[in-house]
Amino acid sequence: MRKKGLYVIVMMALFSWAWVSSYSDEEKTRIDNEEFGNPKRVACVYDHDEHMEASELEECNVCHHLYEDGKKVEDETSEGESCAECHEVNSSEDTLPLRKAYHTRCKGCHMTEKAGPILCGECHQR
Repeated sequence: MRKKGLYVIVMMALFSWAWVSSYSDEEKTRIDNEEFGNPKRVACVYDHDEHMEASELEECNVCHHLYEDGKKVEDETSEGESCAECHEVNSSEDTLPLRKAYHTRCKGCHMTEKAGPILCGECHQR
C-alpha cells in the first residue's frame, strides 16, 4: 500500500508540473519567422516583459531601432513594425539580411552583456 501511495504522489506531482509548464508559455510569444518561407528552425520563444525586466533596458530603440540614410535616429523607434519591414530575407545593399539582423541584435547583445542565450537551441525551442 505504501508503494501505491508513493506512486500516486509522484504521478500527481508530475501531472501538476506538466500542467503548470504547459500554461507557463502562454505569456511567451514566438518571434515571427514566416518571412523565411521554410525555416530550418522553429521561431524563437520570447517574453518581452521578462526580457525588459531582466535586461533593465529602458529605451525601446535599443532593439526597435530606426535608421535614416545609414544613421541611427536616436529618439525614434520602430515599435509596432516587424523586423522584416526593413530587413529583407536576402542581402541588400542598405540593410542587414533578416537572419543576420536577428542574430546581430539579439545574440550580439547577449554576448556583449555576457547574459542571455547564445546557443541555437536556447532560443529556438520546440
